[in-house]
Amino acid sequence: MLNSIMRILPLASAALLTASLAAQQPSPQLTVLHAARVLDVAAGKVLTPGEVLVEGARIHEVGTHVAHPAGARTIDLGDTTLMPGLIDVHTHLFLHPGNEGLQTVEESVPQRTLMAAAAAKADLLAGFTAERDMGTEGAKCADVAVRDAINHGDLPGPRLRVSCNAVDLLGGHEDAIGFNPEQRVLSNADIANNAVELVAVVREQRKGGADFIKIYETGRDRLDGDVFTTPYQYTEAQLAAAVTETRRTGSRVAVHATGEPGTGYAVAAGVASVDHGYNLSAETMKLMREKQIYAVPTFAISEYFAQHAESADRTQTINGELAYHATQFKKQMAAGVPFAVGSDVGPFPHGTQAREYELMVQYGMSPADTLRAGLINGAKLLDWADSIGQLKAGFFADVIAVPGNPLEDIKVLTKPSFVMKNGEVIRRD
Repeated sequence: MLNSIMRILPLASAALLTASLAAQQPSPQLTVLHAARVLDVAAGKVLTPGEVLVEGARIHEVGTHVAHPAGARTIDLGDTTLMPGLIDVHTHLFLHPGNEGLQTVEESVPQRTLMAAAAAKADLLAGFTAERDMGTEGAKCADVAVRDAINHGDLPGPRLRVSCNAVDLLGGHEDAIGFNPEQRVLSNADIANNAVELVAVVREQRKGGADFIKIYETGRDRLDGDVFTTPYQYTEAQLAAAVTETRRTGSRVAVHATGEPGTGYAVAAGVASVDHGYNLSAETMKLMREKQIYAVPTFAISEYFAQHAESADRTQTINGELAYHATQFKKQMAAGVPFAVGSDVGPFPHGTQAREYELMVQYGMSPADTLRAGLINGAKLLDWADSIGQLKAGFFADVIAVPGNPLEDIKVLTKPSFVMKNGEVIRRD
């Protein structure tokens, strides 16, 4: 009998301790966001008025009227539209305006990492709560440190998917072309010349913390009248080896690919996205639609380089590119190619990349479809489809408020007056 009591007492004590600790845990902060409107991204409509109930880091309820629990704080945002935080799936936190080739040579990796932290903050304050960073341009896996510092709460910034360096072949798109060969200027990318080396680089980058792999597949580009040409860098079989290796570890490949045959090789190999995609054949577009491989147009960078030709990196720009791409964009939409929104920000100022959403509308996509491409497709491409990109119960409380109605005027995305990430107010004008 005594032995039985002695066995029970520790269990009872543990239960009491657990109950006591649970009682001491603070309840999640409850916040009601109220505004004139709330955006339903999937349906492409706004509800009036709009409210979001936030519990801790998550959304609890969304609608025209939500519960107002006792003790909840209410933030009245007036004549604005509540909507999900913006997503940019093609950013470069480690770049800033100016010649890319020189800045990556003249600036140290520690200096560039500090600048990347500042860029991440600027993007967040501009309403971008999630991003895919498409290569550090020679800073190896320093983006992993920035991502982890943001995740740990040490730095303000968006949720990040990072890729370390991009991958290139010897003498390829980012391999320090144009410098004195005797100086042995380092490439802005990791070099791989065949399938075996591609797999090795993929493994090294994944070991270093990369979420996905970025590969340069084409370049340098030429546009003669309406004829666009660009050499490919890897064959379909070589790209397929990289894709297979990333899938083995639960990752994906994104490619810088501007035209055929490289874009076709990449799509046949099964990459996740074709970034830039100035020229896509009918067969490539058909496969992208069938496989749901996203095109990421990156109009904003082309516009910026056209407006700042004197300071643009000439390896990145060709005459007439923007007009040509806008024409091809319409063909891609007609063919049913799925899109995500990525700006290529970095060579132009961080925090200004909502311009990409404007340009996609300007070149023919409706505001509703552009928002779906940016937010719903962007979340899918980042592998966060069940967590961000919409205002839904259970999703992270990444919420911004913009003046007016983005379905009527997409330009309002450039003027967020309120930014919340993870339930924390980051900006309130």
